[in-house]
Amino acid sequence: MGMGAFSNVIEGKTGNPWLAGLGLLAFNSVYITVVWTSFNPRLRHSRRPLYALGVLTAITFAIALGFGGDWFLFFPLLSLASGTVRALRGKKLAAWLIALSGAAGYLTGWHNGSPGAFGVGYGTFLSGTVTATVLSLFDTIQELNTTRQELARSAVEKERLRFSRDLHDLLGHTLSVVVVKAEAVRRLAPRNLDAALAQAADIEAVGRQALTEIREAVTGYREGSLSTELDRARSVLEAAGIEPVVRQAGPPLPPQAGALLGWVVREGVTNTVRHSGATTCEISVHADEERVRLTITDDGRGHDGRGPDGAGAAAISVPGRLRGHVPGRGPVDAGADAAGRPDPADGTGAPPPPGRTGPVGGTGLKGLTERLAAAGGTLHSGPDGRRGFRVTAELPVGTGDMAGTEGLR
Repeated sequence: MGMGAFSNVIEGKTGNPWLAGLGLLAFNSVYITVVWTSFNPRLRHSRRPLYALGVLTAITFAIALGFGGDWFLFFPLLSLASGTVRALRGKKLAAWLIALSGAAGYLTGWHNGSPGAFGVGYGTFLSGTVTATVLSLFDTIQELNTTRQELARSAVEKERLRFSRDLHDLLGHTLSVVVVKAEAVRRLAPRNLDAALAQAADIEAVGRQALTEIREAVTGYREGSLSTELDRARSVLEAAGIEPVVRQAGPPLPPQAGALLGWVVREGVTNTVRHSGATTCEISVHADEERVRLTITDDGRGHDGRGPDGAGAAAISVPGRLRGHVPGRGPVDAGADAAGRPDPADGTGAPPPPGRTGPVGGTGLKGLTERLAAAGGTLHSGPDGRRGFRVTAELPVGTGDMAGTEGLR
């Protein structure tokens, strides 16, 4: 658009060619400055492009009014440079382009007559509008790419969190069962070999099941079942010498609600076996058409005997009657160990060894609280008020309320 003015300067058709050449050089230099600062990542959000655009505007009006003719075609170039300045985006740019195109059309018609006035005004408005629109699209595409990368990082973080939670819950429960049953094998082997072999077979089965569950946790396809976890809870509690009392009432639960409550049963029973020293553990499930309530209560030491529920607990609290108890077979020399010595942990309620006390809740219960909250439910844990410890979980059973649990597996 500026080639006509440039040709006139070279051919000497413009009056005072040296001054015209100086104006042309100044316009090109400031034009390049505006565009460069507008695209420079460090300068494009500063006021430098705006100041440079102000200088370019003054030069454009000066050379257009001073030389006329083809020099009015520098107004569309000024508009194009205006479209690159981010400080003029939106309503500011629209107002500026309307004013600039109106001035360009009016001055062209006033200086050269009516021919070409509309074309200059229209070209001025269109140049800035198209430039700003294209650059806005490029900025939007860049923001979308940045957002996609952020979503990918967020998905990785969620997967890491899911895996760490599942691994904690799986290994914490499994290792507790293995420790309880291994101690039962050690106690029973000198007295009742068949019972010890049965416990050893349980250890093997638990280990194989743990391997399967860890593989499923790694691949993200593991989905627990409340009925399965209740059956496992009965087995673990009986092996630990704790009487299980399980009550269920209400309609069948959706798989997603059952899976979440299965995790609560697993964590609650694991903590009971590890830390409570209880003789009885009651698990109650009550469901209706809208909500389901799960309660796990034991008669152990409650808050004072409750250790951290993470996988790094210092020790496993096992009632003394486990030392000679075989589930389904009755006591075997209760109150004494394999060598016939009195058992110090005889279930008399003696204080636990140092290092077993800790705050209520912990990694597992905190993680479950977040999972249930994401599904619209709640989880509370603490002393029962009389004696022992209570974990209470409530959850909506509607499919719409459970939609958020998919991202937690």
